[in-house]
Amino acid sequence: MQRRSFVQSAAAAAVLGVPHLSGLAQQTVTLKFHTFMAPMSNVWLTMHKPWMEKVEKDSGGRIKFEAYPAMQLGGTPVQLYDQARDGVVDVVWTLPGNTAGRFPRIEVFELPFMMNNAEATSKAYWEYFQTQCPDEFKETQVIAVQVHGPGVIHTVNKEIKSVADLRGLKMRGPTRQVTKLLGSVGAIPVGMPLPQIPDALSKGTVDGCVIPWEVVPSVKVHELTKFHSEFPASGPALYTTTFVMAMNKARYDGLAPDLKKVIDANSGMAASAFLGRTQQSNDPNGRKSATDRNNTIHTFTEAETQEFIKRSAAIDDEWVADMDKRGFKGAQLLSSAKALIVKHKG
Repeated sequence: MQRRSFVQSAAAAAVLGVPHLSGLAQQTVTLKFHTFMAPMSNVWLTMHKPWMEKVEKDSGGRIKFEAYPAMQLGGTPVQLYDQARDGVVDVVWTLPGNTAGRFPRIEVFELPFMMNNAEATSKAYWEYFQTQCPDEFKETQVIAVQVHGPGVIHTVNKEIKSVADLRGLKMRGPTRQVTKLLGSVGAIPVGMPLPQIPDALSKGTVDGCVIPWEVVPSVKVHELTKFHSEFPASGPALYTTTFVMAMNKARYDGLAPDLKKVIDANSGMAASAFLGRTQQSNDPNGRKSATDRNNTIHTFTEAETQEFIKRSAAIDDEWVADMDKRGFKGAQLLSSAKALIVKHKG
């Protein structure tokens, strides 16, 4: 319909009180959701799809998603945040740490031995983001922030039972703080996005990787490695990784007010907690994929854990110093993050 005739028809409808044309204002919005996660991954099936389905339902079908896992719209995982910023896509889920040092203040949650509960830490991350660094993702409309469950060590040919066993091994890490951690315990850190892990393991580019249990099946790590080393569930985890679900700001701002409310209702601390809780809840199935293949799983003792903590302790100080150089109060940020994790663990 031409714009002029649409305006004339709408005006006539207003005069005549024709009800069915009022529905023309209730336009459907289609949003493109893009991520690097595989279409059969737990993250895609139990986190991303349910979130999109809930938004569609809450909007009465006026918001619809075109869903693109596995970088189906092109580009690399490193480019996802900028794809949302630039409007190439509408919503992304990605690792801020894919671009090393670009979002430095939220790296606090990736420091060694900070957490073991993804739901509590995701809530802490949201509150920290709101109170300590609300401008960290200022180029986008942030929907949720979260972390995954405890990071685990996976190796091809060598069982890791102590810090010494990692010496000289090429180990994949997801972000700059985690690669620093790997270096501090004697490994040779290799930074790379998740989708590159299977090829790197199969070709011997790396000797192992660190990822949480839940993502193991989606990148076939249970098939490509024989050994897995985890820290006791009663204590802090080796590491976690931060994520952000972000929307193009202009796309968000252009939504009808009631549709903005739908997005807002599915954003924030509750959405962050849902994502973190759901991701960690998939850890047991990921672990089972390794035990079903009779892979070897080592759980570090308290003494072994303390050796890891001791060897990696300087990373906190380095991060604080880095924040201070950037004009942020590093010690205050670190203490705030730790206090918020304790608060949300209840």
